[in-house]
Amino acid sequence: MIEREEKNIPEKRTVGADVDNQEREFEITLRPQSLNDFIGQQELKDNLSIFMEAAKMRSEPIEHVLLYGNPGLGKTTLAYIIANEMGSQIKVTSGPALEKVGDLAAILSNLQRGDILFIDEIHRMNKTIEEILYPAMEDYALDIIVGKGPTARTLRINLEKFTIIGATTRLSLLTAPLRDRFGAVHHLNFYENQDIAQIIKRNAKLLNVEIHPEATEHLATRSRRTPRIANRLLKRVRDFAQVKGNGSIAPEICSSALEMMNVDPLGLDQTDRRILETIIQTIEEVHEPFLLQIGFLQRTPRGRIVTDKAYEHLKHDQIHDRLL
Repeated sequence: MIEREEKNIPEKRTVGADVDNQEREFEITLRPQSLNDFIGQQELKDNLSIFMEAAKMRSEPIEHVLLYGNPGLGKTTLAYIIANEMGSQIKVTSGPALEKVGDLAAILSNLQRGDILFIDEIHRMNKTIEEILYPAMEDYALDIIVGKGPTARTLRINLEKFTIIGATTRLSLLTAPLRDRFGAVHHLNFYENQDIAQIIKRNAKLLNVEIHPEATEHLATRSRRTPRIANRLLKRVRDFAQVKGNGSIAPEICSSALEMMNVDPLGLDQTDRRILETIIQTIEEVHEPFLLQIGFLQRTPRGRIVTDKAYEHLKHDQIHDRLL
């Protein structure tokens, strides 16, 4: 029997920031509905509050908003909050889902005044779709080419004034023309542990689960300053408390559950520890000398980087310096 290569088997990490459909549904049940309920990101909230209040005073839709930051920090939640605070309907799609011009045209032509179109992973939109989006964002018009060759003509469809909220984890992959069409660009930072602790307490209450303050701290320090991971750990520990205890999340129950999940006091899991052990024990002593010699690694004042030559050899689509 041929064994599958390990690299082709995706590993579901307890402390990873990726999300599946089942977990997304769980997040929706905990999603705050207003900026007042949204914990953390105070500077961003202050700016958004003024931004929205000014638009309401003018009886106008808000300008296009771009939210960027690591996965699991609340970009989608903020999009829904903006829609709720503005009293707007929200339509949701993603960059990879917009494959054809017709897909985008159908969505935009059905938007009413003040509606919000949320585009997740907006950096993954193809260039053709992006170019169609420019006049839609700037002039609220859709330019569609009808026909081919010499008989082709451009048909302009006027649109209602709407708002696009884009979300991305890779701001550097957005083209300058697309970035420039957003009136407000906001970065979501990693959360402080005290904010994560407040999120855990709030969500435990929503789940009707009693949690000890010490257990809350255990979860907060292991959540990698990311609400999505905090919610996932809370969910797993809640299950553990129901099966192994009386349903209440006591410190001992919490510690046992986290130990079983192999999540250490800093939030590192087996994958993190394996990476560190590999760097400490293997890379520097065994592999690095040869990779340096053939020009695949380079030592710089910023640390070790993988060179363009190595990326080309491995046939990676994008070439970026990465620290080791």
